Amino acid sequence: MKQSIQLRLGQQLTMTPQLQQAIRLLQLSTLDLQQEIQQALESNLMLENADDDLPEPGTREDRRNQDEASALRLEEARLDGSLRPEREDMPNELPTDSEWTDTFADTAADSLADTFDSMPSSGAQASAQSGSQSGDGNDFDLFAQRSRPQTLHDHIAWQLNLTRFGARDQAVAEALIDAIDADGYLRLDLSELPEILNDPELEQDEIEAVLHRIQSFDPPGLAARDLRECLILQLRQLADNQPRRDHALRICEHHFDALARNDLDAMRRGTKLDDDALGQALTLIRSLNPRPGSAVTEVQPEYIKPDVLVRRRHGRWRVELNPDSTPRIRVNESYRQLIRRADKAEDNQCLKSHLQEAQWFIKSLLSRNDTVLRVATKIVELQQDFFDFGEEAMRPLVLRDIAESLELHESTVSRVTTQKYMHTPRGTFEFKYFFSSHVNTTSGGECSSTAIRAFIRKLVAAETANKPLSDNKIAEILSDQGIKVARRTVAKYREAMGIPPSNERKRLA
Repeated sequence: MKQSIQLRLGQQLTMTPQLQQAIRLLQLSTLDLQQEIQQALESNLMLENADDDLPEPGTREDRRNQDEASALRLEEARLDGSLRPEREDMPNELPTDSEWTDTFADTAADSLADTFDSMPSSGAQASAQSGSQSGDGNDFDLFAQRSRPQTLHDHIAWQLNLTRFGARDQAVAEALIDAIDADGYLRLDLSELPEILNDPELEQDEIEAVLHRIQSFDPPGLAARDLRECLILQLRQLADNQPRRDHALRICEHHFDALARNDLDAMRRGTKLDDDALGQALTLIRSLNPRPGSAVTEVQPEYIKPDVLVRRRHGRWRVELNPDSTPRIRVNESYRQLIRRADKAEDNQCLKSHLQEAQWFIKSLLSRNDTVLRVATKIVELQQDFFDFGEEAMRPLVLRDIAESLELHESTVSRVTTQKYMHTPRGTFEFKYFFSSHVNTTSGGECSSTAIRAFIRKLVAAETANKPLSDNKIAEILSDQGIKVARRTVAKYREAMGIPPSNERKRLA
């Protein structure tokens, strides 16, 4: 094959570093964007936070008032004699072989007593705890106990320390507690415990006895091996005069399979109870907690900071950027003036490079905010019926509709609608919440899948308790309203919303 040189003309898209940075900032969430801005502030000396130099109103005046109040309290304490003078018997110099507590023990005790008298009880206990633990040489942080949320195992271990166990039972109790999951259930076969503890002489009766004591801990239902035992433990810890407690216990102990299937006829035949008594017993069972561990575990709340705010003003819906979502940054004017020198020093070239990066970063942020605002405004414009009337008025919407209206690419709209949130009078929603597929109607129009879910939820909420609506019946009702939807589609939407089937929703009237 002969080699040759050919000349070809062609076009290709080259993404500059600035364009790559703009695209990356566009798809970041608010939290990730704040971290990106903080990294830029730390790495680029030309950038600074524009909010740092804002004066705090009333700060100087408040400080002056606090100083005057402190001086007034000190003067009043000196006049009424409550302020103790310094001890006259304290030497100016201490012997080299003496300790501080030999001379100042009384003064330290008096100061500590005054401190405890002036503090509330909770603060005094905390200070005493701090003093007792810091004396061992260990670094103790008074607020370290609140540095992480309390777990279920912390709560059980606290109760275990208050319970008297022998050395052997203590080891069994600790092994059982380690096998309790976050929901409060015991995930361990008791027959395996002797091998785990390397104690072949450990009898199952001893293990059961320790387990029964742990099951009496808080919360009720703790250390159960299945749901049936969990409900029984909670019922047994209720007061004896609790209405229908015995009936509920009988159902859980002897007719749990029928309870799981919600087979009212089988439970009625097995318990010989009338509808009123059976209904009250089932109501008591439903009031129990199937996951007792969740009542103790503290879950740190995850807050969402919306990107845009939607408000109704003068009869129209207005969209504006959330000023708290993105910190305001700017170029440092002092460093900018240094670049005006005409020399070509290495420091000056470094400043110019940082200045160019800072300008591109600020430009990318402005472009991101502008694109987010444009997309959010168009969403509110197209989904105005949702803001006026609710979910049932949601119209079908796809990414192509927004892209064609704003002359953007669908990939750009997809990046904007990912992990971006909108705060509205009806709640805080992700941008993607307003996009949904459609179902044809008998009149030739289209109905959003979100609106169909709202219709199904409304029908289920209004159904009769002893005659719940089946999926087929819901499909017929929607068909009468002009929405053509199959039974399988109704079942899919119902399961997506976490609504159980009709046989499990059946209740006694």
